[in-house]
Amino acid sequence: MEPVRKVLEERQIAIYLAAIAVGALVGFGVPKAGALEAAINPALAFMLFVTFLQVPLAELGSALRNMRFLGALLATNFVVMPAFTALLVQLLPDEPMLRLAVLFVLLTPCVDYVVTFTHLGRGDARLLLAATPALLLLQMALLPVYLRVLLGRDASGLVHLEPFIHAFLWLIAVPLLLAAAFQFCAARAANGKRASTALGLLPVPATAVVLFLVLAAVMPRIGEAAGAALTAAPLYLTYAVVAPVLGWIVARASRLDAGGTRAVAFSAATRNSLVILPLAFAVPDGLPLVPAVVVTQTMVELISELVYVRWIPRLSPPH
Repeated sequence: MEPVRKVLEERQIAIYLAAIAVGALVGFGVPKAGALEAAINPALAFMLFVTFLQVPLAELGSALRNMRFLGALLATNFVVMPAFTALLVQLLPDEPMLRLAVLFVLLTPCVDYVVTFTHLGRGDARLLLAATPALLLLQMALLPVYLRVLLGRDASGLVHLEPFIHAFLWLIAVPLLLAAAFQFCAARAANGKRASTALGLLPVPATAVVLFLVLAAVMPRIGEAAGAALTAAPLYLTYAVVAPVLGWIVARASRLDAGGTRAVAFSAATRNSLVILPLAFAVPDGLPLVPAVVVTQTMVELISELVYVRWIPRLSPPH
């Protein structure tokens, strides 16, 4: 099975591009994306499960004690990136809903598929996985503060905790516990080892399925408010180019190793758009603009991730 795994990893970019292209085409032809949207979270959970299987979960305890990494990660996501985002939104028209949508997504670091892309990009996914509870709790606490500072008191009241809690339970905790149980059994039974080897083939196909589903689901949303989406897109492209570099600078200043540096760069660039989407739908008078602007970032980011998987390891070669 190892040759098959090697071929999948060597051709992963082509596989992902094909999944994105097919997903976009399907999205244009599907006026109602509800069924596809409902499939995203189960697909994400499975993708994370097979990714977590590749991470030595028994070492998470030591990862939690890596204060240098955690400090660099939190400083990047909750000081540097919010400051950069605050500058970026000044380039937008003075339209509160448009600015709210952009701030929603750019102020919240990803806690789900960033682990998969970090693993595929040869970053230390173990460190990033150990830090996800801190990332989630801090963004829940700080997003209302950021919105109040940048948009005023009314905007801060639009943040609800339910999507964050749901994401942690079903996209992090449950796949993580299942992967830990599977690793425990695989270490003690020959059949478990064979099953673990077989599941090791699935991170690339599972990621391709997620990319297909997300693109197929988001394309109709973008079409609902194309003008606002096109206005936000250059901002997202700018963020996608600058964010991993800022993460790399903070990580290097913190003297992290190559794996930790790559993890911080991936985290800086990857936002929590799929978790934020329920908040976008709940904004009074925000339809269809706010969800459309949020999912535009998703599309830009997913395409960018394909570049990061190849580029970030070169940005941070082993010392």
